[in-house]
Amino acid sequence: MHQHFNGLKTTLLLGGIFGLLLAIGGLVSASTGSPAFLFLFALFGVGMTAYGYWNSDKIAIKAMRAYPVTEQEQPAMYRIVRELSAKAGQPMPTLFVSPTEAPNAFATGRNPEHAAVCCTEGILGILDERELRGVLGHELMHVYNRDILTSSVAAAVAGVITSVAQMMMFASMFGGGSNDEDRPNPFVLLLMGLLAPIAASVIQMAISRTREYDADEDGSKLTGDPMALASALNKLENGIAARPLQPTPQLQNASHLMIANPFRAADMSKLFSTHPPTADRIARLQQMARGGV
Repeated sequence: MHQHFNGLKTTLLLGGIFGLLLAIGGLVSASTGSPAFLFLFALFGVGMTAYGYWNSDKIAIKAMRAYPVTEQEQPAMYRIVRELSAKAGQPMPTLFVSPTEAPNAFATGRNPEHAAVCCTEGILGILDERELRGVLGHELMHVYNRDILTSSVAAAVAGVITSVAQMMMFASMFGGGSNDEDRPNPFVLLLMGLLAPIAASVIQMAISRTREYDADEDGSKLTGDPMALASALNKLENGIAARPLQPTPQLQNASHLMIANPFRAADMSKLFSTHPPTADRIARLQQMARGGV
């Protein structure tokens, strides 16, 4: 159990987002007079989750226009990842580099046997080898902790909830059910249709932030050097502020995988951020270095 109970938090948050999906399915079933919608939405959620999980590596790599690199091209990346993978007793992932000056890194793939770790050209240019080791340890722990599955589930279910919410708004205007007694209050359907996507997004972002804390902690235990990651995060915050990515739909779908929020965060609410505040992450890592974790 992690000191901050992040595993329990993730379980509760995933339960919450699935509960929200089933609640919406129940309301739509009541509005149409057919319980089949409840099972249909559950099946749809499972299908979307499976698709997102199976293709997560292709989606993220394509969004960042990344290309595979050889050991001759990136000897430091290979040396560090080979060492840490062996230390963890896990297979070595495929290594990629993204041709962008915005400093960042991410890991993806459905399991340790089919994983990829990607660094941008920008992050390779601003970090020294010790800091890069801290970042790569963080990314490897996302793979070993099966965080790609967790994030795929949350993203897929949140997407289903948003789609179903649009149907609920339609139902609130045109009704349904076998009679007036069976039909839910149209105002309730409309309100749920408006609020459900917001609630789903908040839960999805909370899951992402929780998994980032875990990867910070576990990656630092793998490298044995929490302050290396703390130093890297400080450089990343400054580097991203100078060279943020443009929030295109493709990059927005992949942003939760990255070690730091790749977009300009000045106008982003903490509630909807995919990453914890960098200052909080650094403070936790400093606590680890002092023996507090």
